Amino acid sequence: MKRSSLPRAERALRLAAAALFCALCACARAQDSDAQTQKEIERYRQLLAEGNPAELAQARGEELWKTKRGPKSASLERCDLGLGPGVVKGAYAALPRYFRDTDRVQDLESRLVTCIVALQGFTPEEAMKNPFSAPGRNSDLEALATYVAGESKGMKLAAPMQHQKEIEAFRIGEQLFYRRAGPHDFSCSTCHGDTGKRIRLQDLPKLTEPKEAQRVFTTWPAYRVSQGSVRTMQHRLYDCYWQMRHPQLDYASDASIALEVFMAKYANGGTIDAPGLKR
Repeated sequence: MKRSSLPRAERALRLAAAALFCALCACARAQDSDAQTQKEIERYRQLLAEGNPAELAQARGEELWKTKRGPKSASLERCDLGLGPGVVKGAYAALPRYFRDTDRVQDLESRLVTCIVALQGFTPEEAMKNPFSAPGRNSDLEALATYVAGESKGMKLAAPMQHQKEIEAFRIGEQLFYRRAGPHDFSCSTCHGDTGKRIRLQDLPKLTEPKEAQRVFTTWPAYRVSQGSVRTMQHRLYDCYWQMRHPQLDYASDASIALEVFMAKYANGGTIDAPGLKR
């Protein structure tokens, strides 16, 4: 990968994706056939897959992982993501999971925060100050998560479900998934509880159907063309809660992790294809 050519490639990809997306929207309005619309959606996805700007975040995440930072002037190369200190390869494929040192179930992002605090000496508030990127502002956590996830690409997801706290997290996640609330009386299952649903051009997978869950869960973090940024699973959940008009889902909270544990159970066995590329 030639990093020097990536910015130009990213700009070209964004322009091509934007042009194709506009054409696709026009096609969707003009077509009465769902089959034809779906065909165009698949064509759009294939064109997007020819280049992924998430590689930029992945490269930056690797650099952050190896760079000495913080009050302790240490890198994250001794971070234990579940397979032992410093082991990155395959770690994402075995998350979320229970960690004895924190006595809680953690996903990738909450575990990264733990390592940033323990190894580099940042406070939890400092570590989580900027979890999501915005125009003109990068997120170290997004970049780190993209790097770690990419190191499990091609492996099978095998999030454990043996420890009592993992089982408890699954049960809490299940309750949250089906819990209706907010001014629209929505739950996660409102959009993701049945097969064949779609909002405009966006498929809504049934997350309790293993094949559909595997196809979706294993592709985060992902570059969102519509947002021009890499987004993580924590951001996906945060955004879903916002769209449902539920109370804000706190970053790396036990509730957010429980939802991930619930989804991971149905996605287990799927092949990791992160970082993904999405509309």
